[in-house]
Parts: sequence; structure tokens; C-alpha cells
Amino acid sequence: MTVKQRTNRKSPGSTNAVPRSDTRNGSERESARSGIRIDWRRIITRMLMMTAIMVAVYFSKANKTVQFAKQDEEIGKKFVEISCSEDYAEELRQFRGCTPRKCGRMVSDSLIKPGEVAALRNIAERGLALGGSSGGASILDLHSGALSQGNAFVNIYKLETSRKIFTGEDFKIYSHVKGKIQHAIADHFGIDKGQLYLTHPTFFSRITSAPPKTIHDEYWHPHVDKETYESFHYTSLLYLTDYGQEFEGGRFVFIDKDSNKTVEPRRGRVSAFTSGSENLHYVEQVTRGTRSFILLL
Repeated sequence: MTVKQRTNRKSPGSTNAVPRSDTRNGSERESARSGIRIDWRRIITRMLMMTAIMVAVYFSKANKTVQFAKQDEEIGKKFVEISCSEDYAEELRQFRGCTPRKCGRMVSDSLIKPGEVAALRNIAERGLALGGSSGGASILDLHSGALSQGNAFVNIYKLETSRKIFTGEDFKIYSHVKGKIQHAIADHFGIDKGQLYLTHPTFFSRITSAPPKTIHDEYWHPHVDKETYESFHYTSLLYLTDYGQEFEGGRFVFIDKDSNKTVEPRRGRVSAFTSGSENLHYVEQVTRGTRSFILLL
């Protein structure tokens, strides 16, 4: 704001006057000469308001959320094809049979039977009962034996208490479900079934609202699976618990340019997608209860 100094009038009998000081800037002096007074404060205020509105509109569009799969709807099969990223360019030349011919997302609630889901959930509960992260995220990998315990990992097959915890029937069910999901991915994404192989890591996961203790507990950061696990071409998830009933928060969110697409976990729901940057995603933080699932492929 410009402040004008008052001038002293020449008093009778005085010979000298205090010179007038003009502290106005060039634009104000020009406005004064032209007879037009410009309120710069109002202009600047309006510009700031317009900028704030534009920022608000931008972020409201960026954060627009569309429900891709709700918990209370039963989806036989839902597939959306999207443009592939450049992440597979080199591998397309090396591994033509197993890299994506098309990219997208698939959800199905009819692929895995309720009895199979119950059996897998029981396997997870028995295994995770022998460990558990001190933070909010615990895993159990049947292939390697990795089990969260406190702030570290142990091999469940080397624990004295784990003897005969899993049966041959447990592994049979696990293998059968894994095969069904592999075949579904091959069919939906146009891949030769014989060229699709299970990669590591694959694991059962249990997430609670407990605060994180290590970096492994911070599951909610946006990421691309192929950057985290280079061998991944496809990612598949089998949910073992129900969103809104057994836990709150924990929705799976695809981050697209126009909007976010959410998948609400449902017991027995399979969600599969190509693992490149075309499917950037994150998981909301769980605020109540327990969110359980299996990560495959």
C-alpha cells in the first residue's frame, strides 16, 4: 500500500517551504495524470481468488472417485481394457508368449468357491497365529516360509511350533485355487496358459489399523508393481474378508488421469491387472478391523 505524506503549507512570512515528497509508484502517477485511479489491491485480491479456485477445481477433478467394484454387488466377470505402458517394450521382444498382448483390469466374484475361500482363510489364520508384525501389516509366504514376526521375518518351517501346522490338503487347495486364477488371467489377457508362471513373492497378507513400525508396514503409498517386482507381468489378488463388515478403509484404488477407480474387497473376489505403470495404484489405510487377502502372480 502506498502512503502519501502530508505537505506543509507556506506560512505567512516564511521564506522556505518543506518540499513535497511523492512516494507513489510509476503506475499510480500515470493513473493520476490520466485521471483514472486503479485499485491495485482489489485486482491482486481477485487474481489470488481466481488462482485458488483454479487450484481447487484441478484437485477436485484429480481426486474424483469412480467405483469399479462395490462390496455389495456380485460381479460374475468385469473386464476393462486400457492402453499398455512402455514398461513391457524390451520384454515384448524377449518373451513374446507371456508378456501382455493387451492391458487392463479384471474383477470376478464367481471364480473361487466359498468353501475354497474358507479353507484358504483358515490356512492364513493358522500360519499368522505363529507370528505377526508389530506394525499393521503381516505376511505369510507358503513358498519361502517367510512369516512376519515383530519387526522382522522368520521362516515358519523352522519354528518348533509349526510342525504339521499345514497339511497336504492345505497345499492341494492352495495349488488348485492358484491354477484357476492363472487360467482366468490367461483367458482374459490372451496369454498361452503354458507360458504363464507363478513368480515370487506370493503371500497371504493381514492388515490391521495398528500404526506402522517398519517400512514394510507402510502399504498405502502409490506404486507400480512392476517397479517393485521386476518379474511381474500380471498381479492377482484374492480377498478373504469383506470391506465395510470386517474392516473399514482398505479400498484398492487405481490412479488414472481422469479419476480414481476403487475396488472394494469382498470375500472370494478376485482382482487381476497388468503390473505396469498403466495400473498405478495404492491401498487406503485400514482404520478398523482386519483386511486379509492373497497376492498371486
